[in-house]
Amino acid sequence: MRELPYYSVRMRASKSKPHEEGGKHISGGEQLVLFDEIRGAVDKLLLKSLTHSRGTPDFAQIQFEVVDEPIQVISPLTITTHITHSVDEGQLLAQNLLMKCGVPFHIIQKAYLLMEDHAELSGAILIDSKTGRRLDESHGNGKGIRVSRMDWRDENFKKWNREIAANQNDRLKEAITLASKVSMHQATVAELCWSDDPDYTTGYVASKKIGYQRITSLKEYGDEQGCRIFFVDSSEDITKYIDYLKKNPVLIQWEVNHD
Repeated sequence: MRELPYYSVRMRASKSKPHEEGGKHISGGEQLVLFDEIRGAVDKLLLKSLTHSRGTPDFAQIQFEVVDEPIQVISPLTITTHITHSVDEGQLLAQNLLMKCGVPFHIIQKAYLLMEDHAELSGAILIDSKTGRRLDESHGNGKGIRVSRMDWRDENFKKWNREIAANQNDRLKEAITLASKVSMHQATVAELCWSDDPDYTTGYVASKKIGYQRITSLKEYGDEQGCRIFFVDSSEDITKYIDYLKKNPVLIQWEVNHD
């Protein structure tokens, strides 16, 4: 019997103008669902767009499309949480973790300078892990690369949460889903991320090598400047890598290990 198709349901919301015209990014989200789950996904994403801590949007778009490509099922990254008591402590830890992944310190410094100059990007900056050069500007509108077509089914996430994390919330689910998809590609050396939500100071460093390293203080409370940087091995085909980030459908599936 033919398997039922999945649909990609995506939302983005902004203030003053649409993203392409320079509007302030408010919120975004995505789910991979079956046909009879589309309405629930739309309602959930609409509520998220209207109740975000970055403000009330003037523009929002929700769309869905059938996913024709085979869906790749992968395991979530292992998770470690670090309780840090200041931004300085958290940032120092993040930089040490990036170096553990193989990103040189002077490249990390270049990345931070680049991030300061591009505070309002709605997607990820791709940085060559060997030279510090930005790799994504020629692919799209210069607003960064948005990772898409990924999800973690609620029932499986809740099972993982009960066994592993005990911190059940959609924010953690979305973050690990994205980090797991990004990290599994051989071109990804490491990811550095913290939220643009003013009331959320936690971020992470992630890679296949070290897993999902959650850090509780990567910015000051009230700060709306977020960060999403992928450090990339530029010897890989960057066009194919970006196509993977944008288009390849991925579902996270956790299996109990009884060893």
